[in-house]
Amino acid sequence: GAADLLTLRAARALAAADVVVHDGLVGDDVMALIPVSARRISVAKRRDRHTLAQEAIGDLLVAEALAGHTVIRLKGGDPFIFGRGGEEVSACTAAGVPVEVIPGVTSALGGAAAAHMPLTHRDHAQAVTFVTGHAKDNGEPDLDWRALAALGHTLVVYMGVSRAEAIAARLIENGRAASTPVAVIEKGTTDREKIIKGVLSELGDIVREGGVEGPALLVIGEVAAKADGLLLHEIAHLERRAA
Repeated sequence: GAADLLTLRAARALAAADVVVHDGLVGDDVMALIPVSARRISVAKRRDRHTLAQEAIGDLLVAEALAGHTVIRLKGGDPFIFGRGGEEVSACTAAGVPVEVIPGVTSALGGAAAAHMPLTHRDHAQAVTFVTGHAKDNGEPDLDWRALAALGHTLVVYMGVSRAEAIAARLIENGRAASTPVAVIEKGTTDREKIIKGVLSELGDIVREGGVEGPALLVIGEVAAKADGLLLHEIAHLERRAA
């Protein structure tokens, strides 16, 4: 997200970097904080397009560190929430490389704050659950859809854009009301942020007709009605006026 959401510790770490191994979704304003003297290595991952396999990223971090460099692994959001940080820490510690993990503002919290949407609310949601819509090797995640549908509180789906319609269908099939409010937050906290609201039965249409490409979050639950966003017909009206 936005560069000024980095912690002071993260900014200091970047300033001391010799090598920065970064994801493709890190924003330009964050990249601008990297010293000009530091070497930048992109290990960008998109669905079906990986610069390096996960194991190779671990090997790269280890090799650069053992060469005597101060290595920063720069990710968007938080490294320990669907960020594969655990796998990379394991690779480093197995090789005897000391590691410090600096937490980040995970996209669910950043996006919700940008949308003025509480993820928990005394009247509407006493809990929140984070799940991924994208499993290892590009498969479908092994989720208990019946349990997720029955919870009745806020559900946040990371990396679920390509499966939005299927996710909605699974939840409705298992008992979640089709009229449950939803919000889709694309590129949250950045100057390209897009927030679209609707109901669960429309989730696939919101992604498709709203031109959502990602990275984006799917927020499902009563709190989504509180998001500062537009409905699909409002977006269509604005686009007609612009044309």
